[in-house]
Parts: sequence; structure tokens; C-alpha cells
Amino acid sequence: MDGTVLVADDDRTIRTVLTQALTRAGCKVHATSSLTTLMRWVGEGRGDAVITDVAMPDGNGLEMLPKISQDRPDLPVIVISAQNTIMTAIKAAEADAFDYLPKPFDLPDLMKRTARALNRKETAARAAPATPTSDADRDDLPLVGRTPVMQALYRLVARVMNTDLPVLIWGESGTGKSLIGKAIHDFSDRRTLPFVTVTGADLQDIEGPARVLARVRGGTLLIDEIADISLEVQARIARMMDAPGDYTPRFLATSQSDLAEAMKKGALRRDLFYRLSGATVHVPSLRDRVEDIELLAYHFLERADNGNGPARRLSEGASKVFANYSWPGNVRQLEHAMRQLALTSRAPEISQAEAEQVLGAQPAPEPVHAQANTERLGASVERHLRRYFDQHGSMLPPPGLYGRILREIEAPLIEISLAATSGNQAKCADLLGINRNTLRKKITDLDIEVTRGRKMM
Repeated sequence: MDGTVLVADDDRTIRTVLTQALTRAGCKVHATSSLTTLMRWVGEGRGDAVITDVAMPDGNGLEMLPKISQDRPDLPVIVISAQNTIMTAIKAAEADAFDYLPKPFDLPDLMKRTARALNRKETAARAAPATPTSDADRDDLPLVGRTPVMQALYRLVARVMNTDLPVLIWGESGTGKSLIGKAIHDFSDRRTLPFVTVTGADLQDIEGPARVLARVRGGTLLIDEIADISLEVQARIARMMDAPGDYTPRFLATSQSDLAEAMKKGALRRDLFYRLSGATVHVPSLRDRVEDIELLAYHFLERADNGNGPARRLSEGASKVFANYSWPGNVRQLEHAMRQLALTSRAPEISQAEAEQVLGAQPAPEPVHAQANTERLGASVERHLRRYFDQHGSMLPPPGLYGRILREIEAPLIEISLAATSGNQAKCADLLGINRNTLRKKITDLDIEVTRGRKMM
């Protein structure tokens, strides 16, 4: 890399790490803990790229971006932040940031993005910043997470929100598909127009499309569970998209199933699929972002307490119970569980027994689609990996993918096998076809808790 990078962060360690890494890469670096100093450097014409934190002692890094963009429109700014919500990513996009990364960030990934920023010829033209909604509305969105899959989702939403492309949003029940659709509308150029959600029942009769278009009036139309709608109504939707009348709405659609697979099976019309698939957003299940469970749990606890009484916290045992649970109802089920705990738990710390009790009262998992019952494991893994790569767009996932994937597969395999053999390690080793000492080492390395006498199957 070649160029001068301005680094602003109040964390001395981060400044040191970035200075050393960028210097080794061939860059000149000016680092500061003050936004005032950063803005002085920018005003003096220093720097070919900026890396700035959001929360600084003397201001907010995002609030400085419009000034930087006005004074030096060709200066790319990379925002890094510990505020790991979709709103930070959207605010960064609205403020004309070149890129956004959550903390803790992957250093090689940040270096790649910095190299792209330094190599960029000119800043792409962007739409005017959206009028901010109230803080209450922003905080009400439970789209919270610091895992790579959620950060990739945030960046994708920020990229598509001000386009007119139709968007397919798919994911399991309870993952927040409708919230993603509402966020796309609320921060788009159509935010002052209606946001209307419809189902197949709203479009059943021949006048249905006309009534729906009259309600949406050029705003955003979200069609819920598109794959569950009959083929006859799907044809009606396709015609509605071709001839929307005087005011063309933006079309969004949600589905619990992969619509490409639904199209192959004949459950979704091919012409409708291609009309809707301007952009595809996959909302990950809670099982795909286990590290976010505790963050979400505290979010829902705080909301349920509503500032009344002492702040609740999870015990170590309760955290493990939540992390090891399958969450068939995803984020919606987690929210319901935390509401129950906020109501029934009297102590400031929620115990493991209380966590187990509330999960024992949760509804049984919903039936899995037939596809999942017949699909080979290899095909399922391949589909998951392709989706994971797609979520990163033109960028590569963070380094170390091989080890992460093996660990994600190995840990649940051993945990489920141990549970199936009631914690008998000799039987488990025989079941897995590995040496008992190898199993013991893996249990230690993967920090797996062995409980005897509990059989799952």
C-alpha cells in the first residue's frame, strides 16, 4: 500500500496496532485520540484515507463525515465502531462512509479495505442523506449483532436501501425478515410514503392488486411468504409488477424457504422469481450466530425491565444454556423467553435453573421443510457455505475460515453424540469411530460440558 492514513481512535491499543500494521504495509500514519485534531489534519489537506471510531471523547465520528465529504469529497473514510447495530451501518452509509467495520474487527480484513480505499479513484455519487427518524424508532429495532453474518447483513441492507431494486428476504420464522423489510423502507427515499404488508389472501380476488396498489401509493409493498401463495395469485402479482399503474411501488417479498429451490420444485413461478430477485437478503437463524444470543438477551431484558428496578444479568450457567439451545423460534422465541424471565425472576442474576425452566416451557420446534429431511449433509453444508460467501458480496470472508467451519461442525457433532450416549465417553468414542483419548482432548479443546445421564435420543 502507498499513501497516508489518518487514524482517530481513543483506544491507545487500537491506534498502536493500526499504526504498526499500516506502517509495515508501506503507509505513512498520523494517529490521534481527538476528532478535533483529525478534522484539522483533514482541513490542512493531509491524508489519503481516514479510519475513525464513532464514539470519541470530543464528538461523534459519524457526525464529522458530512463535513469531510463537503470539504474533501475524494477522501475515503472507513468507520469502525463498537456500536454493533444495523443503525450504525445505516448511519455510516447515509453519511457517505467508504466502508464500515464493527469492533472487534479483523485486522487483515481492515487492511484489505484500507488498500481499496487508497486505490479508489473517486467517490461514487450517492443520494442525499435520509431524514433521521426518532431515536425511539431506531432503538426499537432488535436487529442487533456483532457476528460476521450480521455485519454482512447490515452492510447489504445499507447498500440496497436507496435503490429501487426488488428485494427477496428469506430466513426461518422468527429471524426478523419483516423488520429487515421495514428498515429498508424507513431509511430509503420512500420513507415518507406508505409501507404496506400483504399476504396471498389480500390478492385472492381479481380486484386485490388494484386495492393494494391504491393503499401503497408508490411506497413500499412487502409480500409476506411469497412461496406459500398459490401459483394463480403469483401470476396476478407478476402482472401487477409489470403494470403497477400511475405510482410504481418498491416490491419486497419474504419467504421461509430458499426461493431458488422453491422455483426448481415448481412452488414459485420462474417469471415471478426473476422479477423479485433484484437483490437477495438472507437473514441468519439464531443458531448461525450463537455469539449474538447473550447480546440479544440483554437487549430484550433491558426492554422488558423498561428502566424499572436493577439491571438484570445472566449467570454463566444461564448463558451456556441459551448458547446450547436450538432456538427453533429464533429471535422471536428468545424475546418471549426474556420477557418471561423479566417477569418471574426476582434476583438481579438469572440462574441456570431459571433459564432451563423457561426453555422447558417453550413450544416444540416447528416441522422442518421436507427438503431438510432428505437433503444430504454435504449438499446442506455446500448450500450454507455458498450463502455465507454470498453475504460478503465482492469481499472475501475473514481469514481462518477452514478452522472456523471445522469447529462449527465438530463441536455440535460431539455434543449431540455425548447426549445420545448419556455422557458415556467410551460409547461416544465408539459411536464417532475415534480413540477415547482423542475424544477427551477434543472435549477439552472445544470446552464441551459433559453431563451424564441425560439422553436426547
